[in-house]
Formats: sequence, C-alpha cells, structure tokens
Amino acid sequence: MEKMKIILKHTLQTIGVIDSPSGFLNYIDMKSSYVFAAKLSDLKPGQTKKVCFPDHSPILLANVDGEIYAVDDTCTHEDSSLALGCLRADKVKCTLHGSWFSVVTGEPSEEPADEALNCYPTKVESDAIWICLTAKT
Repeated sequence: MEKMKIILKHTLQTIGVIDSPSGFLNYIDMKSSYVFAAKLSDLKPGQTKKVCFPDHSPILLANVDGEIYAVDDTCTHEDSSLALGCLRADKVKCTLHGSWFSVVTGEPSEEPADEALNCYPTKVESDAIWICLTAKT
C-alpha cells in the first residue's frame, strides 16, 4: 500500500495525523481528542457505517434525520456486527437474534439483549464527522 502525505488545515485548532502500526491513517483534533471518522457525504440519512480505529472496538455511525450518532458496533448479546442490520428511525437491529438498540441512548428495546451499547460523542464540521473515542455512557 502506497502512503500519501496529507496536509489538513483547520481554523483555530491543531490537527495532527496519527499513523498506526496497523496501517490506519487518521486525523485527531489535539485539543479535544476527537478523531476523524468519516465524510458526512458518505453517510446519508437512514444509513449506518462501521468505522474502525487502532486499539479500539469497531464503532457504528448512524445518520438519523441528519443527526449523527455513534455506538459500539458489536451486539451486547452475541458478538455480531450491528452494521449488518437495518436502521429504523433511531434503532438498529442485530441480524443474529433480532435485538433492537437505540443509537441515541444505546439501550436495547427487544430481547434477547439486555445490556446497553456504549455511546460516543460526535460532532460534524463541514463534511467531516468527528468522534470522541471515550464512551459517554
């Protein structure tokens, strides 16, 4: 894989670039610990997207009527990716056993899951979705 040098300028904030041993190249807002997760233009309303970061469990981004939410991508009942499920309103379905989770609160609303997902703060600036990898539960 050929590496590219990317320069990112952002007004009033210091942006750094992290190049991890796993090959991920990511941006981090050094003042607030937010990392670049995805382009907003790649996540339309009603869609989800699985994003991965070095040394962190996968996270599911969800666009609910223009609001961006982030939760753990792995079902708390069985280790299945929620990115495989569908998003209806503010709930995502696990395809393995049918549990539904709120992407706003992380709470399950259908059995068999009975444990909430971790939720993560997000912010959107221009076409960039930023996520703080510290759970806000």
